[in-house]
Amino acid sequence: MTDVRDGRARTPARAVVAVVAVALATIGGTACDDGVCAPSGPPPATAPLVDDTAPAGFRAGTPRSLAPADNALTEARAELGRRLFFDQRLSRTSDVACATCHLREAAFSDPKPVSSGVEQRQGTRNAPALVNLAWGRTFFWDGRAATLEEQAGKPIENPLEMDLPIAEAVARVAAAPDYAGAFEVAYDGPVTESSLRKAIASFVRVLVSAGSPYDHHLRGDDTAFGEAARRGEAIFGSDRGGCFHCHPGGSLTNEGYFNNGSYAEGGDTGRQMVTGRTGDLGKFKVPGLRNVAASAPYMHDGSLATLDDVIDHYARGGAGSPTTDPSIQPLTLSPEDRADLRAFLESLTDPAFLTDPRFSDPRLATTR
Repeated sequence: MTDVRDGRARTPARAVVAVVAVALATIGGTACDDGVCAPSGPPPATAPLVDDTAPAGFRAGTPRSLAPADNALTEARAELGRRLFFDQRLSRTSDVACATCHLREAAFSDPKPVSSGVEQRQGTRNAPALVNLAWGRTFFWDGRAATLEEQAGKPIENPLEMDLPIAEAVARVAAAPDYAGAFEVAYDGPVTESSLRKAIASFVRVLVSAGSPYDHHLRGDDTAFGEAARRGEAIFGSDRGGCFHCHPGGSLTNEGYFNNGSYAEGGDTGRQMVTGRTGDLGKFKVPGLRNVAASAPYMHDGSLATLDDVIDHYARGGAGSPTTDPSIQPLTLSPEDRADLRAFLESLTDPAFLTDPRFSDPRLATTR
């Protein structure tokens, strides 16, 4: 099935996932190198959350080794964080959870341009995908959180999101019979503001996507990495596309902040809100691209609906703002070039991640 607009056929993200899943079904086993593993299919629901899976091309380390010393990654902590991630009682109205705006099948992003919080209050930014953040250095579109632990509590308190003081969240969890003893097991004491944040961060830290055709390609297996994706990769990594300036091969993010031409005069000032620097006007964090085909819409404000729209945006050289980074220049791309770029971006889809039963709502899981 295709969605045809402006005379071009667009493949829905769910169809992309299905096609890639069929291709990956031909790849068997689990690849491990120097203790770092990359599964080729979804693990069973009873598999542990914490393992040594790592995506190809990232800096050295695993979620376990990259966790901070004061929040060592353990199964008990990750499992506790999973429960909290799906718990609506962490919102003032008890009807919004972290998972409300971060859906597994959308790479833990939100299909809406901006998310709806308590009482349907509208946010101001697109909820970003939560993929491979164990390797991240700063968090949120504007980078205002230096750690996952710091990040974890902010949506709970944000009045447009969950609108609940952290102290009240702690009180609710402490009074909930279903959490009895859980924090004692995971953190050797009762729930606190710190341990609440740490538990949620532990779950986000284990959301690792490492099984896309691109990951297999980087490891030397091109079974599911077709010729169109290969041509698209060449455009992506050359001055013809220029994408590599912000999305270098491997991790596909330089963790920097750039005005990519999506800033509109008088709009969200982005990184400048954090730094106060004039030069940071309209800059937003460069996101990673694993599972990007599943995480539409795009940009900090969700203003671009499809991957074709994103390619068009960069081919135009942005939206014309004079503050656009000089690296964003108009591109000469043929229809074939655009299709190849899209094929490469679709090769970043990891169906096993998008369907991993370990990352589902534990209240609905029957085999765990």
